Amino acid sequence: MLSACRRLRARQTLASARYASTSTKEKFRVLVLGAGSGGLTVANQIYNRFKAAGKPLNAGDVVVLDAADYHYYQPGWTLVGAGLGPKTDFRRPLASLFPPHIMHIAENVKSFYPESSSVTTTSGRTISYDSLVVAAGLKTNWDGIAGLPQALADSSSGVSSIYSYDTCDKVWHDVDALRSGNAIFTQPAGVIKCAGAPQKIMWMAWDRYQRSGRGNNIKIDFMTGMPSMFSVKKYSDALNALRIERGISAEFQHNLISIDAASRKATFKKADGSTVDRDFTLLHVAPPMGPLDFIKGSPVADPAGWVEIDQATLRHVKPEFGNIFALGDCSSLPTSKTIAAITSQAPVLTENLFSVMDTGRVSSAKYDGYTSCPLLTGYGELMLAEFKYELVPKESFSNYLGDQTKRRRLFYHFKKDLFPWAYWNRMVDGKWFGPSGPFRPKFV
Repeated sequence: MLSACRRLRARQTLASARYASTSTKEKFRVLVLGAGSGGLTVANQIYNRFKAAGKPLNAGDVVVLDAADYHYYQPGWTLVGAGLGPKTDFRRPLASLFPPHIMHIAENVKSFYPESSSVTTTSGRTISYDSLVVAAGLKTNWDGIAGLPQALADSSSGVSSIYSYDTCDKVWHDVDALRSGNAIFTQPAGVIKCAGAPQKIMWMAWDRYQRSGRGNNIKIDFMTGMPSMFSVKKYSDALNALRIERGISAEFQHNLISIDAASRKATFKKADGSTVDRDFTLLHVAPPMGPLDFIKGSPVADPAGWVEIDQATLRHVKPEFGNIFALGDCSSLPTSKTIAAITSQAPVLTENLFSVMDTGRVSSAKYDGYTSCPLLTGYGELMLAEFKYELVPKESFSNYLGDQTKRRRLFYHFKKDLFPWAYWNRMVDGKWFGPSGPFRPKFV
């Protein structure tokens, strides 16, 4: 605790010195936008990479912009919704996570000016950089479903979501309180973060009802805007077989568009454009998501609104923006948006950014699209989906344990115990590298 306090005071002293020495314009060697999983990880890895090369950066050369008060371990919200821990276990004050040599400016970005290597903040400050890393995440569109914000705010609505710190504990309250009726779990069409999460909480609810003798009194339905249970056929087939075995109904290409909490009705839009109403007693909602407003339409974005980067090097595709990199949910990378993906993206981005700043060229480091979805399927069991670009499985344990469509208790404890510990104690400090664990990958 004492060392953490000293680190926080040192960071505050550094920030105060920086603010005191400038007026409205500042320049940094590396500017990172966003202090989420990607931003904190890569900021630390970049600083450590220069130090390892014998070319250490000065304290304050790497700066992270983010106005948030707290940092969240979002995969933990599924555990909260399953009754496996309080939500406070998965939140830290953001300022406490910065080491003294990484500067934090508590502001957000409003506009990009890549032609002058600068950004402006929401307060009107201009900040310049030698290299920029965009790790700003994505936008959760709660208003994209009519009636959803009001239903979430109503403690008696039966509507909840694990996709927010404010509502993830309501999920467990509603799941545990249900004694009979219709429980519907939804997933939207399109891109969302951790696309397996909408069914993880469904499986946990199913198991809870079986273990507590309520299984015969509660009908569970999975209503998804997607065409299958999962994007990777191998895991989708296994999950669909499990769904049928457990007696869970499913409707595919059914996208939730509105909720009438007073009458407990949910309206879904089908692929042919028609709609269908479903009665619910409990409704778990995964909201639609998309790119952040300040990125959409900016010079760094692709037509869909994501930061347009090379899928191997994570460097911007436009040569004139060659000092811009991105990773995580805000990027155009054609892979699943998960923390696991970031663990493999960050060392590749770090290596290439270091090489560009040091030699003017990218290195040999290439990202292959690796991502992972630890699919909780019940208490004490988990299916560990791992794959890369083109939805090709890339399993870390199959050579030792066999096919990873088999649900295992070991994988369950990875999700419940190991991954949260590794996140708070290694990843946010830049010392966790996904399948490589604590060992930084070597690039030839």
